[in-house]
Parts: sequence; structure tokens; C-alpha cells
Amino acid sequence: MDPIALLSHTLPTATVAYRAGVPITVRQFLSDAHHLAQRLPESKHVLNVCADRYHFTVGLASCLLSQRVSLLPSAHTPQVIAQLSAFAPDTFCLTDDAHCDIDLPQFNFPAQLPVCAPSGPQESLRIPAIAAGQLAAIVFTSGSTGVPVPFQKTWGLLARSIQTGAPRLGIVDGQSHAIVATVPGQHMYGFESSVLLALLGGNAFCAERPFYPADVAAAVEAVPRPRILVTTPIHLRTLLGSEVQFPPIDLVICATAPLNQALAREVEKKYRTPLLEIYGSTETGQIAMRRTADTLAWRLWPGVRLSMSKDQAYAQGGHIEQLTPMCDVVEITGEEEFLLHGRMADLVNVAGKRSSFGYLNAQLNAIPGVRDGAFFLREGPNESTGVDRLGAVVVAPGVSVATLIEHLRRKIDSAFLPRPLLMVEELPRNATGKLPQAALQGFAESRLRADDSP
Repeated sequence: MDPIALLSHTLPTATVAYRAGVPITVRQFLSDAHHLAQRLPESKHVLNVCADRYHFTVGLASCLLSQRVSLLPSAHTPQVIAQLSAFAPDTFCLTDDAHCDIDLPQFNFPAQLPVCAPSGPQESLRIPAIAAGQLAAIVFTSGSTGVPVPFQKTWGLLARSIQTGAPRLGIVDGQSHAIVATVPGQHMYGFESSVLLALLGGNAFCAERPFYPADVAAAVEAVPRPRILVTTPIHLRTLLGSEVQFPPIDLVICATAPLNQALAREVEKKYRTPLLEIYGSTETGQIAMRRTADTLAWRLWPGVRLSMSKDQAYAQGGHIEQLTPMCDVVEITGEEEFLLHGRMADLVNVAGKRSSFGYLNAQLNAIPGVRDGAFFLREGPNESTGVDRLGAVVVAPGVSVATLIEHLRRKIDSAFLPRPLLMVEELPRNATGKLPQAALQGFAESRLRADDSP
């Protein structure tokens, strides 16, 4: 396969990023990437933890130019860093945080890189080409065991995913879209839908990662239309619950957790724009999308196909080079379409009855007044019955436990009613809005021990 350009932009004055609404040109970006590549340590493996999306992307590009490999683990806990060091002992940490405490040799992103002189719009521009087979990144998933599992991503694989997926999103229209993302660039979803979608789709991303509704609105306001908001279900719920007025948004992209159809319709109504939900995984990258307000069926990226073997779904084709098992319960409904019925790891059996955390959580979050909520499996079965027990943690100011239980009785089997149901101010979600079951269990059990203490 022929080499693939690092950028799809064709003019040196084209915008590849914005910082506080100020455009950063392709010419400046390439200059920054080349200068950083010359300064980086000799090591081959780079843990890029830069919080500024532009710094992260310059770091990624400098690694591609110098044939270094970016390591993108699912978390930066001491345990994960220790496992990363064992996996690649030469790894160093590229950071833009002066107080970064990651236990690795550190290289601080330069406070200032040379500023390019202004160029004319017709000035020729040489875009570096990267070999399709070059290893660009190694991404990691924690898995059910908590041990990071590495997956290699070549530049060609990453590029094909974006090039085939962008038309599905309806943004291959000759315009440069400004992307504002509430998710980090290090996460596979944020990596593909903000960083790579800008580089390989002729678009531009916002360097900041806004969190609070007012900050998100300000970031959107600061960039020109057409605008894309890349976010998560938990962020969307927070935005809808706020009174912050938003400037026009031309597309909302959502992923990381199942999106409630009622929530999707509410988002489209309030912001008067389509909302597209992305399906993918660390193993496969993005492979499908749907307009959740209209349909529950997912449409695959061109060339990607699913197959079943002994109740296990597999994906292959397109940018997926090998037959790859999927972690979800899938129903294939057509050559390019499928339905999801929850994650295999989410299946739960209580007193001989089966359900899934995804279904239970959906019923809980559909209750009026619930801002966020999740079921969890209690530590150890009930001592008297030997049956597994479920609990739930809920953020629902002004709603009583009795009211929540009454609503749940109408929706789920009594075997799955949470015992206990804990009212809290916030759930321990990570930077992408995900809520690992182990983290939720630990959080809930610590609350229970605190409540039981004298």
C-alpha cells in the first residue's frame, strides 16, 4: 500500500487547530512537529499524556516523523505505568504538566517552539507521507482482569478507519469542520474522532478540552461553523440539565456508553442538529454508527463485516486486518446492519434470571429526576441464600429512594431490584465518562462501610 499523507490539508494557510479561537495553520503545525521530533529523547516508545490537544497532536506527529511509537494506555495509575514499563522498558513520558507525577523519565513539551513567518495562500506545501505499514500507536484496554492488553495500530489502519468512516458521518462536503471535544485525545474514541478526523479529514480541532457546560459553550462559540461537538452520554445529560445557552452546532458525535434514545431525541430537539452515535472498541477502532433518535440499528463502515460462531460475534474487513472477537452481544440484521444487546461482560444472573447491566442502567436513568445512576454487583453472594446481590448508586436530587424503587418495580424483575440503593452526589466516572464495574463496586462498598461505621 502506498504511503499516506500525515495531513489531508492542501494549503499551508489552512487551519488544523484552534486555541482560544485563534487558528493554527498547517505550516505552523508541521514546523512544530519537526522541531519537537529533533528534541525528543532517543527512546522508541513515548507515553504522550499532554492534556492540551494541540500539544498531544504535535507529539503524535513528531513520533510518526521520527518512527517512534505512541503508547496510549487506558489509564495512568501507578499499576498501569508499572505494567507499561515492563512492556516497553525504554518508554519516556511526554507531558505538558509541570507537576506530572508519572513514574517514568519525563520530557516536558517545550514552552515555546519557533514561530513560522507568514506564508501566502499559493505557497507550495510538502506534506510528509507516512508508510502505511509503519507502527503508529499501541493502544491498551484494561480488560476484565485490569491488566492492559496491547493492540498495535499502523498508520494505514488508522487512516483507512477515518477515510471510510467520515463519509458515513456526512462531513465529506469540501468544508473544514471545527471539532470541539470533551474527551481526551489519548482515548481511542477521542483519538479517532477529534485528532485523526482533523488530520485526515481536512478539519480542525479545538486545543482545549472543556468540561463544564459554560466552558463547552464558550469553546463552541470561539470556533467558526460548521461545528462538531464530540462528547459522551454523561456529558450530554449534564449539558441538557444546565441553563447555559449554546451557539449553533452542526453535528453532535457521541460514544463510550450506550445512548438512551429519548436522550438522543432531546439533544436533537434542543440543539436543532443531528446526533450520530459511534460504535467501536480498542481492538477494532470505530466500525459503525447510527442516528440514535431515529433507529436502534447500527450501520457498519464500508468493507467491515460481522460473522457469528457459537454465539460469539467477530468483525473483519475494511480497516480490521484480522478476524477480531467483539465484546458485545450482537444480533446481525443485515449485511451492513446489526443490533446490540449489551456487553458480554455486563450479563448478570440473579436467582437463575438473566439480565444485563446495560438494560438495568437504562431503566434506572430513564426515571424522571435521575441525573446519573448505575447498578453494581455486591461483593460476595447473600450469606443466607447464596444468591448474588445487586446494588445501585444514583444521583437524583430531590427524589426519594422509595420513589426510585417504585419506578424500577414497574420495569424490571424483583430479583434485580437494588439492595441497597445509595444516593450520592457524583459517580466515579473516568475522563471519558466510563464507569468500570470494579471502580463502581469499590466506590459503593466504601460508602456502605462508611454508613455502617459508628
